[in-house]
Amino acid sequence: MKKYECDVCGYVYDPAVGDPDHGIAPGTPFEEIPDDWSCPECGVDKSQFSPK
Repeated sequence: MKKYECDVCGYVYDPAVGDPDHGIAPGTPFEEIPDDWSCPECGVDKSQFSPK
């Protein structure tokens, strides 16, 4: 699974880790994250992420 990086702050979403603090379980591919999810570091929406 690909990692995705926030274009604004550089936060890297790693599917192996997920974002459990915001309801995203480990093993969740970026494509399966709900569209209303936002970067846990800076708050921008999912569209501001690029494959790493």
